[in-house]
Amino acid sequence: MAFPSYLVPNLWTLSLLTLLAASVQSNLIVFDDDPLQPVTQDETASVGGMVTLTCRVAASDNSSLQWSNTAQQTLYFGEKRALRDNRIQLNRSTGTELSITIGNVQLSDEGEYTCSIFTMPVRTARATVTVLGVPDKPQISGYEDTVQEGGKVTLTCTSSGSKPPAKLRWYRNQEELTGRPDVVETNPDEATYTVISELTLTVGRSDDNTLIGCAVDHPSLSPGEKWTEQPIRVLFTPDVTIQPQNDLPREGEKFIIQCIGNGNPKPTSYVWQKKDGELPLMAKVDASFLLFEMLNKSDNGVYLCQADNGIGKMQGEYTLLVQDPTAMSTSSGVDHAVIGGVVAVIVFILLCLLIVLGRYLIRHKGTYLTHEAKGCDDAPDADTAIINAEGGHSGAEDKKEYFI
Repeated sequence: MAFPSYLVPNLWTLSLLTLLAASVQSNLIVFDDDPLQPVTQDETASVGGMVTLTCRVAASDNSSLQWSNTAQQTLYFGEKRALRDNRIQLNRSTGTELSITIGNVQLSDEGEYTCSIFTMPVRTARATVTVLGVPDKPQISGYEDTVQEGGKVTLTCTSSGSKPPAKLRWYRNQEELTGRPDVVETNPDEATYTVISELTLTVGRSDDNTLIGCAVDHPSLSPGEKWTEQPIRVLFTPDVTIQPQNDLPREGEKFIIQCIGNGNPKPTSYVWQKKDGELPLMAKVDASFLLFEMLNKSDNGVYLCQADNGIGKMQGEYTLLVQDPTAMSTSSGVDHAVIGGVVAVIVFILLCLLIVLGRYLIRHKGTYLTHEAKGCDDAPDADTAIINAEGGHSGAEDKKEYFI
């Protein structure tokens, strides 16, 4: 079969590519099965940490292993140190393994390291060292003074020195918040980054003394390892409650009620009023206290207290209902009388039962004595009395008396 002339060069090219591919595949198979081929692995370390580089071969032909740095400078040739850098130390050296450590790792240590074995031909393997830039502790700015209830506050969190760029997270009392997307800036003359995040909050009274936190999320750190908190102070109008000295105001007694205002700042001014009327003449105002020297029923009513802390004014109310001590004592007397009456009835019933029982016992005792004496009254002597008592009732039945 004849091919067109314009296809012949293409066929030669295809054949050459096929042969090249087969050759490469054959070389790869030999590479994978070569017991003298060094084997390494990539490593990652943080700035200031330590990294261990290990190179191994499956078999040894007494050739030495060698580690070189990113600038192809020899670090160790077998057990022999080649570069004077005290951070680099020998960890292990055998015929099939060469392991070294690099301490106090810096960003400049990042790159490809080469392990070589000087056979014919020389065999090599590479390991990439990745160095993580550790971010600084985050700093929160933007908060300078207290914020009034309903106002807004914008906080900025900044962390430098991270590589790759860190992620900043906002929290309010352990609850995560959503801020604006992080802004990433490259640090001049360094391979690290500065990360900036902003958070805007509308605050309420429940946010007073709340801790707003900013945490750094980065592979070089444990969760929550670097964290900064900023307390927030919120100004708000007071909540007002009125608390009585006791729950039973009685006529003629002294009585005090107190106005309690809970706000930020604390209230400094209190105004007392009586709803639908004037304050009683006997009532005295002492800041947050209203004192009644002697209660009277005319003092009954609703009392109002207005607390002012400079941020706002709020009002609370209390209803005073004076109790009549006479009615209370009468009621108490009635209760005692009822109890006394019940006790008297019980005692009377017990006495009646004793009287009835006594009469019953006396009656039965008299009958017994009467039966015992029958036949004894008419006996002239004791023997005859005994005979009459034992001998039945014939003599008694024959005895008759006549009255003229």
